Amino acid sequence: MRIGLIAIDGCFGSAVASVIDIVRVADGARGDVDPRIDPIELAILGPKRRVTTTASMTLSVDHPLSESAEFDVVVVPALGTLTAAATNDALQSRDARSVIASLGRLDDATTRIAAACTGVFAVAETGRMHHRRATTSWFLGPEFLKRYPTVALDLDTMVVVDGNLVTAGAAFAHIDLALSLVRSISPDLAQHVAKLLIIDERPSQAAFVAYEHLRHEDPIVVEFERFVRARLDEPFNVAFVAQSLGTSRRTLERRVRAALNLTPLGFVQRLRIERARHLSATTDLTSAEIALRVGYANAETLRSLLRRERRRS
Repeated sequence: MRIGLIAIDGCFGSAVASVIDIVRVADGARGDVDPRIDPIELAILGPKRRVTTTASMTLSVDHPLSESAEFDVVVVPALGTLTAAATNDALQSRDARSVIASLGRLDDATTRIAAACTGVFAVAETGRMHHRRATTSWFLGPEFLKRYPTVALDLDTMVVVDGNLVTAGAAFAHIDLALSLVRSISPDLAQHVAKLLIIDERPSQAAFVAYEHLRHEDPIVVEFERFVRARLDEPFNVAFVAQSLGTSRRTLERRVRAALNLTPLGFVQRLRIERARHLSATTDLTSAEIALRVGYANAETLRSLLRRERRRS
């Protein structure tokens, strides 16, 4: 397999380094796992001969972007941004536009595209993600949905595979992305590499999401979030909340889904889990007392919800 890793000035150094290390370890170890596994070649693609990452790591580019189609897989790492505004600006840079143009010329039938974190934005810019499942950095989910409303965004899952498109979550999900590519070659090789590098399985981003960082601009959703956060210990009724906010249930459900990719009840459950975990870690309250503080009549209901969340994560 030939893997082309795109690098531009300002991309995340840790993202690029983790993909390089995992792929090269896999290539070095393949003979020990199964001699029949073909060599795994990794090369750097870029718009110029040398690029510098956020960690001041300088990389020599092996191939121009115009040769991307010669690779079996093209990997797009994070752009090196942490906010919606910075990501939008980065997408307009000359280097990013060159990357987007080269990705747009690739044939889905012959080249797999893999991207993580803000690199998924670059892939979405090509228009090839319409009505396909994908994930990205959880804290940029609202901005992603705003820019690309036809993408079926799944912020819970760490790596999403939809045909020849592979996407992964925030920054260090590049590790999961690279391991997923190795797994597509050989599950045994991926398991061996994970053991060598002590990589734990992390199928979900859900456990890492801090909902106060999910920025959005919808005033109804802002008021909804403020309303329910102040009443997490009370029974939740979406019709009552909608009426209290001066809107209809249907409008509230539609606006929350558009901003957060969750139902109103789903969002309230996430907030309750977040509050319960905080209380468990910072107080001496019993499970029953915590359950009451987050709107559940008994501790077993809360424990059941937490178990279900752990299975998802």
